[in-house]
Amino acid sequence: MTHWFHRNPLKATALVSFNYYGVAAGPPASKICNDLRSSRAHLLELFTDLSCNPEMMKNAADSYFSLLQGFINSLDESTQESKLRYIQNFKWTDTLQGQVPSITEDEAKEVHRSLKIAAGIFKHLKESHIPKLITPAEKGRDLEARLIEAYIIQCQAEAQEVTIARAIELKHAPGLIAALACETASFYQKADHTLSSLEPAYSAKWRKYLHLKMCFYTAYAYCYHGQTLLASDKCGEAIRSLQEAEKFYAKAEALCKEYGETKGPGPTVKPSGHLFFRKLGNLVKNTLEKCQRENGFIYFQKIPSEAPQLELKANYGLVEPVPFEFPPVSAHWTPETLATFDLTKRPKDDSTKPKPEEEVKPVKEPDIKPQKDTGCSIS
Repeated sequence: MTHWFHRNPLKATALVSFNYYGVAAGPPASKICNDLRSSRAHLLELFTDLSCNPEMMKNAADSYFSLLQGFINSLDESTQESKLRYIQNFKWTDTLQGQVPSITEDEAKEVHRSLKIAAGIFKHLKESHIPKLITPAEKGRDLEARLIEAYIIQCQAEAQEVTIARAIELKHAPGLIAALACETASFYQKADHTLSSLEPAYSAKWRKYLHLKMCFYTAYAYCYHGQTLLASDKCGEAIRSLQEAEKFYAKAEALCKEYGETKGPGPTVKPSGHLFFRKLGNLVKNTLEKCQRENGFIYFQKIPSEAPQLELKANYGLVEPVPFEFPPVSAHWTPETLATFDLTKRPKDDSTKPKPEEEVKPVKEPDIKPQKDTGCSIS
């Protein structure tokens, strides 16, 4: 019957140790915790045990849940909850959508700060060290000004994406989200423009990514700007703003496909498969339909032929590179130490100089398999 009846995948769950050091203060409490741990482990093993029968499953489930009840309900059979009700969190996958990559607030802050630091490092190199190179950076090479500037802007834009995700999750004012999205789209547009004079064979893939992100966040800006207009009883303008959001979202979708088909350096990400991407499509569609209904029943406003100008400036959440400086020179470096280096003894045929025919092998990066995504949750 396995090939006849449809069934969804089994739910996976994170390990629960039931170790409550200090809380489980006596032997009886310790025994409960030990029994819970072993009975839960046994129950989970049976889910994939082909020799398991219904009676074995019921006995194992009864054994586990009888112990777990003391963590849920009061022992006096009242409607009160157990005092241990909130001592343990459990984490499960979703059967239809797979693993939910929940990101803690601390992890989100770390991503945000790391991108700002990276922008600061690139900026420091560009301003303080690259100009001092004996041989100027060749056109289109990593240390060339256009590429370094593109890296700086992209780091700022991606850090700001974390800010936007946080603002959306905390349901901040649509006006703020629209302004942040507009600023982020501008970052991506600026980075794309910075690379526009490079050889397409090397920059096309990168530029497709920057362009699709620009369109995506422009769609976000128009979508949330439309919500702001509706709240101000400007329903006709709101509809036009949402129509523009729909247009830019369609552009972003098309660019996702083009990006995937474009050859070039670097791995290919799949933004269109990300729930954060797909959610915007539904949000634009639902908000536009709502505006159209409201206009048909209440406002009866004319829809402008021109889209509203997104002259939005965010007063909060804008990303600036974190200033970077190299650490002080090691205390081991003294004039006496330096004096022990005698460059006159340097061999004429310097073996440390790379030979033209020598090939530098690329770094073998770890193959990180992405989990099926259900959106970014920052808690």
